[in-house]
Amino acid sequence: MSKEHSFDIVCKLDQPEIVNAVQQTEREISQRYDFKGSQARVVFDQKQMILTLTAESDFRLKSLAEVLESRMAKRRIPLEAVERGQIEVASGGSARQEYRLQNGIPTEKAREIVKIIKQLKLKVQAAIQSDQVRISGQVLDDLQLVQQKIREADLKIHVEFVNYR
Repeated sequence: MSKEHSFDIVCKLDQPEIVNAVQQTEREISQRYDFKGSQARVVFDQKQMILTLTAESDFRLKSLAEVLESRMAKRRIPLEAVERGQIEVASGGSARQEYRLQNGIPTEKAREIVKIIKQLKLKVQAAIQSDQVRISGQVLDDLQLVQQKIREADLKIHVEFVNYR
């Protein structure tokens, strides 16, 4: 009898890297000429995993978002894990936008992943475990095929494969 192999499909973001990206963004906008005298800033709520961008105009907010996203990309924070909210324009022309960071796989996406795996008709089992999906099977090639198909699927979320045993 062969040994059972498994791996987990997860979405985990590195919070210290997000904090570093926010600090680098703050540092850059404090030094840039086009942000001189600006009230543009980024606030990171670590418990709820929300970035709040504020600026005095819609144009500056878009520039701030561009700087933040470039810093996040350089820190290897996947931009697929960012859900961008609508730009809210307040009185006086100030603008605000929220970025929700995905941490864990939502239940509906986990069900979609399980459905994709079942459609492959391989001898593997998929189990949803809170905010991750565990895939197990006896044939390593089947598990690798599952990884390939999940990468190819257009899930619109960031996924990683960990605990490969």
